Amino acid sequence: MRLRQAYALIVAVVLAGGLAAASSGESSNVTTTPSVRLKTITSRATTTGTSLVIEASDPVPYVATRPDPLTVYIDFRNVTADGLASFVARGKAPIADVAVEPGDRAAGGSPRVRINLSQPVAYHVRADRNSVVVDFDKAPAKAAAAVLPTPARTTQSQPAARTGDTLQSLVVSNRAAVDPIAALGLASPAGQAQTTPVSLREPATAQPPSNQRRFSGNPVSLDFQGADLRAVLRTFSEISSLNIVIDPTVTGTVDVALKDVPWDQALDIILRANKLSYTVDGTIIRIAPTTVLADEEQQKQKLADAQALAGELRPFTKTLSYAKAEDLQSLLTKSVLSPRGTVQVDPRTNTLIITDLPDRVNNASELISTLDRAQPQVEIEARIVQVNKNFQRNLGVQWGFNGNVSPALGNTTGLAFPNSGSLSGATGGTTGGVGGSPTAVNLPVPGATSAAGLHLGSINGSFNLDVALSALETTGNGRVLSTPRVSTQNNIEAEIKQGTQIPIQTVANNTVTVQFKDAALILKVTPQITASNTVIMKIALENGQADFTKAVNGIPPINTQAATTSVQVNDGQTTVIGGIYLSNEQYQTDRTPGLGTIPLLKWLFKRDNAIDSSSELLIFITPRIIKG
Repeated sequence: MRLRQAYALIVAVVLAGGLAAASSGESSNVTTTPSVRLKTITSRATTTGTSLVIEASDPVPYVATRPDPLTVYIDFRNVTADGLASFVARGKAPIADVAVEPGDRAAGGSPRVRINLSQPVAYHVRADRNSVVVDFDKAPAKAAAAVLPTPARTTQSQPAARTGDTLQSLVVSNRAAVDPIAALGLASPAGQAQTTPVSLREPATAQPPSNQRRFSGNPVSLDFQGADLRAVLRTFSEISSLNIVIDPTVTGTVDVALKDVPWDQALDIILRANKLSYTVDGTIIRIAPTTVLADEEQQKQKLADAQALAGELRPFTKTLSYAKAEDLQSLLTKSVLSPRGTVQVDPRTNTLIITDLPDRVNNASELISTLDRAQPQVEIEARIVQVNKNFQRNLGVQWGFNGNVSPALGNTTGLAFPNSGSLSGATGGTTGGVGGSPTAVNLPVPGATSAAGLHLGSINGSFNLDVALSALETTGNGRVLSTPRVSTQNNIEAEIKQGTQIPIQTVANNTVTVQFKDAALILKVTPQITASNTVIMKIALENGQADFTKAVNGIPPINTQAATTSVQVNDGQTTVIGGIYLSNEQYQTDRTPGLGTIPLLKWLFKRDNAIDSSSELLIFITPRIIKG
């Protein structure tokens, strides 16, 4: 078919009165005399450029195309140009000339208005009552005349233009290598027929411009009013070289006015406006309502499911070595078994009994082989290090004296009453003195054996003087180490405990109840081995020790250090999960009022006591993966 005939078929099916006859089953060979005719073609200059006015006797639909930068076609349907009053042989710039070409009689004989331009300028087509107006923008003042490029060589599957004729089919122009199915956003068929439901609807949510669908079809202008939907869809078959099959349930009319939009975008908009979608079967596109295609897909899915479930059931038994059958029962039911499949468990032998279709049984067997594997083990070692440092210093002088007046000592008062008496004093305690004197001063520190004492007195013992110089310095270091170890399987919690239980009695309603409280070292850990050969551990560690020096009613308090955490450690590496540092510093001065403030002599009447202690607790953890 020649190019003129091919393009005439495009506009031949574009609505008007002939569409109704085609949809009602009338013979396509029957022709009617068009009732609308073109009256005049005139050009006029405007403030924005030049306009070409094509006036008809009645409103008329049109299709505007631009096959190249210097040519614009206006195609009509069911319109006659006989007796055209006037047309523009040469118009105002940028219009070079205007010609009315007769249409193909096989397509209804509708005419085409061809507008040749001297310069490539933008144009806009609009309907104004009974006229079709083509507005051209102003051309640059010093623009050179444009020359049409040599038409590209067409392929064998495309009709070739006649020699010397600038008419180019919409299908051929700028589309020599364009796949019409790819232009719709679909993959080109690979030779094998396929049926794929596709919806032309864009996502409801807004997308960035880069993610929006891009249309690549040739630009077309459409002006349809009350056109038959089926006829308009058949028009796209000629525009795009698509093989289109329209479902019998597709009905309705089309009212669109599109200017210079890609044909695939125009088709997408028309389908969306009428709630239509399409499927691709090889090189054929079938257009149908979205609900129809959805129902078909549901029926196909139901048929496929029914066919998949058809067949004879086969039993299968598997004795597990490492996993528990009860744990895999629900997993197999949800993962691989069909609705007809069942899983039973024999706890005595740890065996799974599966009944299902052969292919599902094979899938279950593969999954069981993957899951029924020995789990690696982990040894966790915790080290609890507690270091204590103590320092204490006591330095001072204590004074004591004792004087007696007694007839036994021969130093009476010379009075009847009082005839005897005694007087004593000290800057410290009054018992446990130095040198065995009953009135000697007390040393300031319990167990302070490193002290010097001086005892002076009269021969008859009527006056005694004690002087004690105390100087004590005590230092001490302590280190306590606990190292609990425990081994467990991957993802299994382990616990180890070492210590004592303290009984605690409670009396209620004349009933004695004994409860036991742990004062022990407790380690709880759950390891998880990762694919990168590291161990994630959930750790709960508690170190409790009874302090009998502070017991109340025989029940000692419990000093506790605890840590709860989750860490990830490399295999064989050690990390610190916690630490506590305590420091205690005390300074105390005892002195005799008045005498303890005398310059140079105050050191004889005071005592200094200094205490400095610290303790530090560190908790280390080391996981080791047991291999082999």
